[in-house]
Amino acid sequence: MTANAKNGFLHQKQVWQNQKLSQPVQILVWNLMPAKENTEEQFLSLLNDLDQDVELTFLYACSHHFKTMPKDAVANCYVCWHQIQDENFDGLILTGAPVEQLPFEDVDYWQEFLTVKEWAKDHVDQTINACWSAQAALYQDFGIKKRRLPAKLFGIYEAKQPTQAIDTEKLGLTAGLANFKTPQSRYSESVIDVEGLPADLQVLLTNDQAGPLLLHSEERRQTYLTGHSEYQVKTLDAEYRRDLAKHLAIHEPDNYYPEGYYDRGEEIENTWTASSHQLYQNWLNLIVNKEKKDDRQEITL
Repeated sequence: MTANAKNGFLHQKQVWQNQKLSQPVQILVWNLMPAKENTEEQFLSLLNDLDQDVELTFLYACSHHFKTMPKDAVANCYVCWHQIQDENFDGLILTGAPVEQLPFEDVDYWQEFLTVKEWAKDHVDQTINACWSAQAALYQDFGIKKRRLPAKLFGIYEAKQPTQAIDTEKLGLTAGLANFKTPQSRYSESVIDVEGLPADLQVLLTNDQAGPLLLHSEERRQTYLTGHSEYQVKTLDAEYRRDLAKHLAIHEPDNYYPEGYYDRGEEIENTWTASSHQLYQNWLNLIVNKEKKDDRQEITL
């Protein structure tokens, strides 16, 4: 189907061409990444390949002190929370942010993050919290702290099923994700005791090296995705070269470069796209199926 952008840099520059939609799912994307246009393209491209029409509204942190671009430029293309606080959305995506080495309370938009999370309880059906936002949401929702990693977790990681029983038929988020793969790029992790999880929190997919990859709270209508499933084929490569140029301690991304990439010019294979599509399709299905259920209940009444 089709993903349209209601606002954003790509919409303003007419780089992303909108199409006619039929009853689109309304998604609010709080874009906390510095490369705003890249992140817009990543999510638009990802959602453009799913079974439902979707319409994306891009939100920015209006309490943030921008360093990489003028704040006025962002404000001209995005909406701030107070501009849409009376609106309702089917879904909310909270992106990652390069602030995982800071204490949560030291992030300049932390109070705004809490405000948006509280607002979403009454104005959003389902939420995906990605990477840093997953850590921040787990901290806010369950008091789960984070810790620094000895080295950057960087690469593509494949999930194994967790040991505890999961009601996958009820949740639906793990349908078709037996070989789930996702990019990871972070310096910290949530301190999660899988044997003593808080009530209403389930670890759906995990990896021995990367830890929990996908968690869900049905009561809170929250999905916690610890990686960047929206990343495109060259995103990790660009991050690796950027870190090298800054002389940072960085290793090649795990499970990413094919053998012969440097000496024979082999192409990088996007091994996670199918997983990303399936995950976000499952997430949209939670929204659409609930809407259908609510419609049937209204007809019955």
